[in-house]
Amino acid sequence: MGINSDFTTGNIFRKLTLFMFPILGALILQAMYGAVDVMMVGWFGTTEGLSGVSTGSSIINLVTFVLSGLAMAITVIIGRYLGEKNEDRIGPVIGTSIAFFALIGIILTVALIVFARPIAVLMQAPKEAIDSTVNYVRICGAGLLFIIAYNVISCIFRGLGNSTLPLIFVLIACILNIVGDYTLIAIFHMDEAGAAIATVLAQAVSVILSLVILKKQKLPFKVRREDVKLRGGELGGIIRIGTPAALQELLTQISFLALVAFINRIGLEASSGYGVANKIVSFVMLIPSSLMQSMSSFVAQNVGAEREDRAKKAMLTGMGIGVAIGIVVFYFTFFHGDLVSAVFTRDGNVIMRSFEYLRGFAFEAIVTSILFSFIGYFNGHQQTFFVMLQAMLQTLIVRLPVAYIMSLGENPSLTRIGLAAPAATVFGILINVIYYIFFSRRLSSRHL
Repeated sequence: MGINSDFTTGNIFRKLTLFMFPILGALILQAMYGAVDVMMVGWFGTTEGLSGVSTGSSIINLVTFVLSGLAMAITVIIGRYLGEKNEDRIGPVIGTSIAFFALIGIILTVALIVFARPIAVLMQAPKEAIDSTVNYVRICGAGLLFIIAYNVISCIFRGLGNSTLPLIFVLIACILNIVGDYTLIAIFHMDEAGAAIATVLAQAVSVILSLVILKKQKLPFKVRREDVKLRGGELGGIIRIGTPAALQELLTQISFLALVAFINRIGLEASSGYGVANKIVSFVMLIPSSLMQSMSSFVAQNVGAEREDRAKKAMLTGMGIGVAIGIVVFYFTFFHGDLVSAVFTRDGNVIMRSFEYLRGFAFEAIVTSILFSFIGYFNGHQQTFFVMLQAMLQTLIVRLPVAYIMSLGENPSLTRIGLAAPAATVFGILINVIYYIFFSRRLSSRHL
C-alpha cells in the first residue's frame, strides 16, 4: 500500500478491509501494552501491584483516549483535503497540530505527576494499593508526550489513507515493552513501577524510530518550520471537529473510571479481577475500534469527493463485518472467559471474579460494531457534536446508573455490573438510527 490510498473508487469491502487490518493490528499491539503489564505483574508481582496497574492504567487511558479523540480531527481534515485535491493545505494543519498537542501534553504531564495521589484516592483505590496506583500514574504521566506524539503521527497517516506505518510504529514499541516488562518485573521485581517504566521507554524509542522512518517517506505535502505554530484557522478546525470527539471519549472513560471506583469498593480481589477482565475487554473492542477509525477516513474522503453513496455502503459493510466477528468473540468471552483470564494471573479467586464480569460484558462484542460503524460514518461527515451528544446520553442515562445500581448491596454481582456496557450500547444504537434517518433526509434535500 502506498503512502496514501484513494477510497473514492473500487470495491468497498476490499478497500475497507485492507485499510482496516493494519489499524486492527496496531490496536492489537496497543492492547498488548496493557495486557503484558497486567500479565507480568499477575505472574511475578503482587495483588496490590495488579490492582495498582488496573486503576492506574484506567486513569492513563482516560487521558490517552481523550487526546486520541481530539487528534481524530487531523485524520478527518486531511482525508477531506485529499478528497478535494487540496494537498497544499495539509502542511499548515500538521504544523498547528504539533504545536497544539505539545502544549497540551506538557500541561497534562505536570498535572498527572502532581495530583497522582488525590486522583488515586478519588478513584477509591483499595488502601493496600494506593501507593502502587500513584507510582504507576506518575511514571506513565512522565512519558505522556511520547504517547501523544505516537497518536498524532498515526492520525496523520490514517488521514492519508495509510494504516501500515502506524502498525510498524506500535509493533516496535510492543516488542520493546514486552522485553522491558519481563526484565523489570520478573528479574528485578519492580512490580507496578517496572510495568510503567517499560511502557514509557518503549513509547519513547518507538516515537524516535518513527520520526526517522518518516523522513525517508515521500509525502504528498510539506511541513515547513514556520508551519509549526498555533494558526487560528487550522486550530479552529481541529478544535471544532476534535473537541466533540474528545468530549465523547471523556464521557466514556469517566464512565469506566466510575465503574472502577464502584468495583474498588467491593474489595481487592474484585478490583484485581476487574483489572484482568478490563484487559480482555480491550481485545474484545478491537474490531469495533478499528472499524470506527477506518470508517472515519473512508467516509471523509468520499464526502470530499461527493460520493455519499459509497459512504453509506461503507457503513453498512462495516456493520456486517463487525457483527459476524462479534458473534465469535461473544462465544469465547461468555463461555470460556475463565480460560482467557487464567492467562493473566494464577490467583483462582481473581480469575473467577474476572470471568464473572466478562459474562455480563460479552454481549457488547456483537452490538458495539453497529454503534461504532455509525460513529465512524458521522465522524467522517464532521458530525462530531452529535457523536458527543449520543455518548453523553448513553453515559448519563444508562451506563453509569445501571452500573451504580448493580454495585449496591452485599456481595454485588460483577456479571450484572458488566451488563451496563451492552445496555448503554443498545440505547446508543437507537439514538444513531433516529439521527441517521434525519441526517439522510437532510442530505437528500440538499441535492434536490
